[in-house]
Formats: sequence, C-alpha cells, structure tokens
Amino acid sequence: MTSTGNDARRQQLSDEAAAYARELIISGELRPGEFIRLDRLASELDMSVTPVRQGLVTLRGEGFVRLEPRRGFVVSELREEDILDMFSVQSFVAGELAAYAAQNITAEQTTRLDKIVSEMDAAAESSNVSGVEALAHEFHEVVTQAAGRPKLAWILHVTGRYEPRRVYAGLEGWEQLSIQEHRAIFDALETHDCDSARELMRSHVEHLGRLVARNFLVTSQRAREEK
Repeated sequence: MTSTGNDARRQQLSDEAAAYARELIISGELRPGEFIRLDRLASELDMSVTPVRQGLVTLRGEGFVRLEPRRGFVVSELREEDILDMFSVQSFVAGELAAYAAQNITAEQTTRLDKIVSEMDAAAESSNVSGVEALAHEFHEVVTQAAGRPKLAWILHVTGRYEPRRVYAGLEGWEQLSIQEHRAIFDALETHDCDSARELMRSHVEHLGRLVARNFLVTSQRAREEK
C-alpha cells in the first residue's frame, strides 16, 4: 500500500473512532466528567489505540471532550439544550435544502425516493429497524443531492454530527412515525411544493432533535442511578 493509501486508511479509522465516541457521548452512554479509556474504545472498534487517540483529538476540537494533562481525555459537559440548539440549526438548513430539492428534483431522483419510502414500509413490516434507519439516511442523501447546494450540504453534515442514528432503534414506534414523515416530505418534493417541503423537513428534523434530547436525558439519569 502506498503512503497516500496508508494516510487515507489512518484517517478513515480516526473518523470511525470519532464517530463512535461522539455517539456514545450524545446517547448519554459516556457521561460528562468521565475519563475515556482509549484501550476500551480500541477493543470495541477492533483497532489500535493510535486512531482512537486521533479521533478524540477531533472531538476535542468539536468541544465534545477536553484533554487533562497527564490524565487523558474527559467528556465535556453536554446539556439537553445543546442538543436541541444544534438540531434547530440543522432543521433550518435541512428545510432550505428540501425547498431547493423540490425546485430542482429530477424524475430519476423522484423515482428513487418513492422506491426508498416503499422499502422503508417493507422494512418496518418485517421489524427491520436498522433497515429503516439506513433507508432514511439514504432518503436524506438523495434530497441533499437534488438540492444542488454543496455549501448548505456541508453545514448540514457538520450539524448532523449530533444525530446518533443508533439511538432510534431503541425508540418504540419511531420507524412508523419516521415513514409517515418521509412520505409527506416525498409528496411535497414530487409536486415541487417548495414551501411544504421546507416546513415538513424542518418539522421532521426538530422531531428527531426532541427524540435525541429526551433519550440523552433518560440515559444520563439511568447512568447516575446505577453509580
């Protein structure tokens, strides 16, 4: 493997470690003030400690963790309102992207979204929650592509780091509600209704934010009680 290939692989592992630790923090599994064991994360991710450390350096830059000299990385304070604030920003950007998508969406993209929503229905009927999650993610990717606004897409990617997809599988009834919301958004996109697409997408993302914040509070409370 070339040096460039090695660098790319190291960056991929570092990004994977950062994403994993970020989800543990947002889900409340890693609590504010808790020191992060690099060896534990490395073992769970089946990688060496080096990319885990690099991933935590990334999270330090994002404000998720701080580094205490000679002691290691510790989880920074995270509050319910922090999560809601980030989802508020995300909902605005996602709404604008949906409006642009409604204006610019192609017949091919419309067909693809219709297929995705149908597959979400099938996945829900077979209790395949992880499948619903993956398809929902794909739905949003198509909408972002249809919008044709790369700078807004970049902002959405940054704020989307506060959305731990693994959380939703544990929320009873989430998949059916998610399907209903995606179907409504699709209908607005298909009819090129920019205003409805914007408002429906904003409402959808704000709903996700409330779910994540509530789960964070419940998980955090449970962790405190178990100590």
